[in-house]
Amino acid sequence: MRLLLIPALALAATALAPLQAQQAARPLAPSETVWKPAPTPPGGVPWAVLESTKEVTRKDKNDLIRTKPVFPAAVKALAGKRIKLNGYMLPLENGASQSHFVLLAYPPDCPFHLNPMPMQFVEVRSATPVKVSYDVRTIEGVLTLHGDDEKGIFYKFTDARAM
Repeated sequence: MRLLLIPALALAATALAPLQAQQAARPLAPSETVWKPAPTPPGGVPWAVLESTKEVTRKDKNDLIRTKPVFPAAVKALAGKRIKLNGYMLPLENGASQSHFVLLAYPPDCPFHLNPMPMQFVEVRSATPVKVSYDVRTIEGVLTLHGDDEKGIFYKFTDARAM
């Protein structure tokens, strides 16, 4: 039985090799992944626009990796504008309502996005606290672009509110 199993495993590995080589040749497109970002609200901005920002990485004098954003024109055009974005709320404070939280593109329980990239979340500050919910939320705020300080935050909403 053991002798028959080894050729079967070798055959299966040979059959999968072209598929694995094809996947290794390029990164998966968002449409090819299992998990999707929060849907775009009516009149809102899709996460694909924010995710189009690229990163430039470097090592500092202590060998820590630092990143800076390279914002495409579509993202730069949103700077300083009030926009709507759907996302998943990640509370940063204790309590049933939050005035400072993170809006994530992907659900916080998604096993493939436990550590979101800087272009996959927005730090939110609101004058009126927003009730905590783990469902998709629509948040509107003034988008500001960041990242020159290399702290890993590319996007912030000020004067935000839940819709």
